Amino acid sequence: MKIKESVFKGRTIARSSDLTNDERLYLFDKTKRLKQAFMDRDEEILDEFRVKSNIGIYLCFFEPSTRTKESFKNAAKFLGAKVSNLDVEASSVAKKESYQNTIKALAGYNNSIFIVRSRVEGLCTWLKDVSETFAQKNGLYQPAFINGGDGKHEHPTQEELDQFSFLEHLNWDNSKIHIALVGDLFHGRTVHSKIWGLDIFKEVKVDLIAPQVLQMPDYYVKEMEKKGFIVRKFESLKDYYKGKDIASIQYFTRLQIERMGEAIKQMENELREAITFSTEFMDMVPGNTKLYHPQPFDKEKPTIPQEISKTSLNGYDNQSINGFFYRITLLNSVAGNIGHDFEGKILEKIEFKEDFIEKVSIEKKEKPEPKVGIRPVSNGIVVDHICKGDNAKEIWKHLHLILRITKLNNIGFCGVCESGRGKTKGILVLPEEKEFGESIVKRLAAVCPGSTINVIKNNQVEKKLRLHMPPRVYGFAEIACKNKNCISREELLEGTPPEFHRYTSKVFSCKYCDTTHSFKEIWKEHWN
Repeated sequence: MKIKESVFKGRTIARSSDLTNDERLYLFDKTKRLKQAFMDRDEEILDEFRVKSNIGIYLCFFEPSTRTKESFKNAAKFLGAKVSNLDVEASSVAKKESYQNTIKALAGYNNSIFIVRSRVEGLCTWLKDVSETFAQKNGLYQPAFINGGDGKHEHPTQEELDQFSFLEHLNWDNSKIHIALVGDLFHGRTVHSKIWGLDIFKEVKVDLIAPQVLQMPDYYVKEMEKKGFIVRKFESLKDYYKGKDIASIQYFTRLQIERMGEAIKQMENELREAITFSTEFMDMVPGNTKLYHPQPFDKEKPTIPQEISKTSLNGYDNQSINGFFYRITLLNSVAGNIGHDFEGKILEKIEFKEDFIEKVSIEKKEKPEPKVGIRPVSNGIVVDHICKGDNAKEIWKHLHLILRITKLNNIGFCGVCESGRGKTKGILVLPEEKEFGESIVKRLAAVCPGSTINVIKNNQVEKKLRLHMPPRVYGFAEIACKNKNCISREELLEGTPPEFHRYTSKVFSCKYCDTTHSFKEIWKEHWN
């Protein structure tokens, strides 16, 4: 009988959302079994977690780390894998070699799993894309990439070990959780990953505790609310503890000064005071409270004072230890050693539906809507309702962009008109155009969703199309992610093609770093 292949084998984990809830709970159950076996010194069970095949694991840490790096290194050694470490300062990276060329070289040396940590956001997603082509071309095993933290984007394995620790504290009950996220919520990638990690709980209440300049970015807050989380915001711990509904799980993050602008740095003392736990708060928290922290602590100005480590509030020591156990399980699964018995929902491949061009039915022949100051069009095409509701200056700017992107000819009129109720809209009239090709229609949908295309023959509207946000936008030289730390930025010289996916009916998100953009913001010219 043929053994079913592991559902985790060769998987890249670039985001927390790269695992379904069923997959997470499966891995947590295996981690629980592994941890108990360590405590019982049960070698028979421990041997189940050691890989039975030759596998190479490479640690590529382009940013400093202790816990993530060392727990992964020791986890890989426990598995019995070949473990290598990239000495970044002595590598070709220091000679300005691209990330992709460095990884392709290492992939050729019989390495199938890469743990990558970097300040560049979206790096693992890009490396996965590049390595697929490279592996196929050279007959190599497709390497997997595990994100060990990328800029202020995400840190999925930290998120998973955090959730394991929370479940452990809650006696493995995932019916509900009330958690406070405290600290630098703007730059803290570990709290950003909570949006997807906390999804394993059926009911979620999240208290966001941070001064306004360090609050969670809107994208993540909206994602929480979209998932049905109850979200509350507080400016400081002092304000939070004045209330009665205090979370028994409190997750602290450090103040990430190295990622801040100069203006915020000037407020450092004030910001620290707002997010630092004090011994005076000990009597204000529920009796079963645990404090968690991904660490490291700033030894001079820790967000949780050293004396707390000796109390029952200390949940972070066990949390750190759990990193070793969870990462053994994760590496084991990606290596294909476990996951054969998994039953549940697996991650579905993203499918992009071509649902953004709506053909509007015309029950009877319509006459073109008259435009003040425009000669009526007997035959041709009118692109109407462009950037409806925006101010005239913005519409003019976008009209010029549309003409450059689409390279439309035969323009009879290009301008801004009244749209009723004091609103304005852009309009393009092409009196000599008979029909747009599919390519032009798709380009128009990308650059001016919300507009309509009216094909006019003999003074009647013969065909009308309404354009919506495309499922993705790519292949344009004129697009770029506004996040300066994204791997797709030109100045990083990686050659990563920018790509945007439809996040809502009005918003795109970057394929690599998840930064959200309006349809205008994906175009470079919009920033000028």
